[in-house]
This record gives sequence, structure tokens and C-alpha cells, in this order.
Amino acid sequence: MLTDRFKPTEQPINVLVILGHPRTDSFCAALAEAFCRGSRAAGVQLRRLDLAGLDFDSHLHMPSPNDQPLEDDLCRARELFLWADHLVIVYPTWWGGAPALLKGFLDRLMAPGFAFRTCEGGIGYEGLLQGRSAQLITTMDTPPLVHRLLYRQPGKNALARATLGFCGIRPVRSLVFGSVKNASANQREAWLGRAEQQGRKLEQGRITPMERLQHKTGAWLRSLRLQFYPMSWVAYTIGALAASPGSSVLGTSVFWVGYLCLFLLEVATVLVNELVDLPSDQRNSYYNAFTGGSRVLVDGSLSQREVKTGIGVALLGLLASIIWLLALSTAAPVAMIVVLGALTVLAIGYTAPPLKLSYRGLGELDVAVTHSIGVLLCGYVFLGGAWSDPTPWLLSVPMLLGILPSITLSGIPDLEADALASKRTLAVRFGFRNALGIAIFFVLLSCAAALAWQAWGLAGGAYSGIGWLVVPHAAMLTWLLYQHFRTDRAPGRIDGLMVASLGYTVWFGLVPLLRLL
Repeated sequence: MLTDRFKPTEQPINVLVILGHPRTDSFCAALAEAFCRGSRAAGVQLRRLDLAGLDFDSHLHMPSPNDQPLEDDLCRARELFLWADHLVIVYPTWWGGAPALLKGFLDRLMAPGFAFRTCEGGIGYEGLLQGRSAQLITTMDTPPLVHRLLYRQPGKNALARATLGFCGIRPVRSLVFGSVKNASANQREAWLGRAEQQGRKLEQGRITPMERLQHKTGAWLRSLRLQFYPMSWVAYTIGALAASPGSSVLGTSVFWVGYLCLFLLEVATVLVNELVDLPSDQRNSYYNAFTGGSRVLVDGSLSQREVKTGIGVALLGLLASIIWLLALSTAAPVAMIVVLGALTVLAIGYTAPPLKLSYRGLGELDVAVTHSIGVLLCGYVFLGGAWSDPTPWLLSVPMLLGILPSITLSGIPDLEADALASKRTLAVRFGFRNALGIAIFFVLLSCAAALAWQAWGLAGGAYSGIGWLVVPHAAMLTWLLYQHFRTDRAPGRIDGLMVASLGYTVWFGLVPLLRLL
């Protein structure tokens, strides 16, 4: 969570300045002292750590850092890391990276259990030093622009992203001075002044307004869960193309305003899910890009009030877009309102009361219906088709069946957390092994439907040729599911299965889309 603990009426922030140069009479040492002068003037609580004066073995001699006892100086360094709100690391860039002293210090200090931990299930990592920010100050003989463009800043990226960022320390800003060997005395004095000024800026807090904006923007983007939107767009586009064969529907205002309605509905839906599913998400240890929510409420990136405001804005935008669509379209307005209204109830009712379909054992079916016939029928009706025509319904059946395996599997990583939150997914109701069996059943059923639609030329031949793609993928996915079924292992991360099943779903949208274009 990105916070700033320093406020005018509160305790000042704790700043730890680390000098990573092996000589204490270096220009880096002068920069560190200049930063300290500025930060003292800003009124912060300041500690300084000169690595050259510490007594520790910088080499790892054991398989894990935790197997090698920490020297007294490293134990004190860990205490300072935990004390600090803001870390400042001053070091020279040698051979594109940090000096051996600084690298060895971090190798020994940033050990599992202190700086990070492995997520449950053995896949992925979680940083344990969250709530802290950092400032890198480095010198180099290479001109900074050359270092950035030609060498891609390997040392900075290693520290900022692969070390500090990996351990949860964000944001990490940097200040680069060079070329040092060719710098005049006046230039060095100017650099010292900039380092001091950087320390003084802590008077306004350790997080800048731009960093706050970037963090909040990133949190909102994560909350939208944009990875789910492409399939909805594909299904909607299939419906629109089927309603107006041979026409350029993708170039019409009706098409795009209609999709704007669906986009805003999906935004409102995922944000409602974030709120209602928060008790489950807080308990979930096996979350990934497709399960366990976006985590913006769990990690505090957004507040519940902000998410509720987002839902309100999305719904108001949806209402305005519907009015705009009705003004543009020549289709029957009653049919448009009924179809979109039914989709809205089903989509938001996935988690929102009073329906709470996912808590009543109907969540998987609800997702399959809304992401197939729901959005496809909207595209068909918005572009002038009649909801009672058989075409959109025939188009949606294989798609609906193709979605069910992946949405069933998505409940397995969430099983324990969902059960504690009384969310009745298929995995919770029948157990993870039976959920795997259900997924196998729908893989085979959807494959059979695709072959039948191809053989009989249903839906205007939109599924022609799909068998060449679906049959081998279904065979592979069935084999993978069966292997998991046989192992009878406890539920957890199933990222490989999720990727394979989501890839399988793609064929049921991509083939008819390309056939209708």
C-alpha cells in the first residue's frame, strides 16, 4: 500500500541513508552527507549506515541466506530496515551495477522470511517490506544518457525492480550524477546541492504528488481487470456481424456506443465483485491474474468508498450511454432495453444482493450465459436483429459450453477462501476433484457441440473448420485435467490448467468472428 506517514501534525518519517561505496572519503560519501543535511533540515528522523564500517562476510556460503547466521552488524542493519519508512542508497555504478560490497550486503540481508516469502502453493512471491519507499543516488563515469539508452541501466533496474521492488518497496526513484571523472569542481558542488535539495524535499513527504497519481491510476487499472474484456467484445461483435451480414458494422456509431454500454456494465460488475467478494479475497492465498480479485481492496490501493464511487460513476455512464444508443439506433427500443436490462441484472447479480448468484451455486452458469448469449444478443439486437431469431441463440450455444470449463476451474484456487465466505461455487459444492470432472465433461460436450455445428452447418456455417482447432486442444486439456484428477492433491494454484482452458475458450469466439468478418 502506498502511504505517506509524514504529516505536519504527526511524527516525522524515519529515513535510513546507506552508503554503499567501499571508501568513506569518496564523492558518494559527500553526496550521502549532503542528502543527510537536507533531510535534517526537513525535520525527519535520520539514521546512517556506512557499509564500509560494518563487520560482516559478504559471501554466501550456504544454500540459503537463512542458513548462515547474521553478524551483529547485519542484525542491527535489519532492525534499521524495519524502522525506516524511506531508504536512501548512495553508491557508485561500476561495470553497470552496484559495488560488490553493496551487492553482498543485500545478498545477506534480504533473505526469505525477512524481505519476501513464497506464496502458498509454491508459485509466486510476496514482498514483506511494503509500506516503504526508496531513493537511489548513484555516480558513474559513463554519461547518464548513454547509460540509459545504450546499456539500459542494468544496475538501477536490478536495485529498483528486482531487489527493492520485488520486496515490496515502492516507489523507488533515482538520481544519477555523471560523468564524474570529467566533472569540474563547480559541477560537483552543483551535484552536492541537488542531493541536499533532494533531502529537503522530504519536508513535503516521501511520496510525491505525481507518484500518488501514478499509483492511484495503476490501482484503478488493476481494479478494472481488463483481461476479461476481450472475450466480451468478441461475442458482442459476432452478434453485430450476424445481424448485418456484409455491412461494415465496425465503422458505425451504433456498434461502438453499444459496446460502450457493455464496457461500462462490465466495469460496474467487476467493481461490485471486488466489494462483495472482499471477505473471500482477504483469505485467498492462491490468487492469480484470473482468480482472487484484483487485490486493490485487500492491499489498500483503493478504499471501499473509492470503489463504491467507481460503481456509481460506471452506472451513471451506462445510463447516459443507453440514452445515446437509443438516439442513434433504428432498432426496436423496447427489445434493446429488455435485452440490456436482463444482461445488467444477471451480470451485477453475480455477486450483488439480492440475487448473489455465485453464492447460490449458479455463478458458473451466470458467467457462461452473460459472456455468450448475453453480450452476443446485445450486438444482434443493437444492430437491428430480432431477439427471437434463431441465429444468435445458435451462435451462442458452443460458446457457452466452451466457457464453462474455465469458469469451473477458476473456483479451485479460491475453494477454501470461498467456502469460509459461504460462496457456493461448483468447487465448494462438489469438491475440487469433482470440479475437475465437471470441467472434463464440459470440455467434451463443447467439443462435440462444435463438431455438430460444423457438420450440420448451423449458425450460417460460422463454426466451419473449428474442429481442426478444438479437437486437439480438447484432447490436450482433457489429458491435463485427468492428470490432476488422478493425483488427488489438495487444491491450490493451477495456473497451467487455467491458461490451457482459457486458450480453449478462445476458439469458440475467434473462429465465428473470422468467419463473419
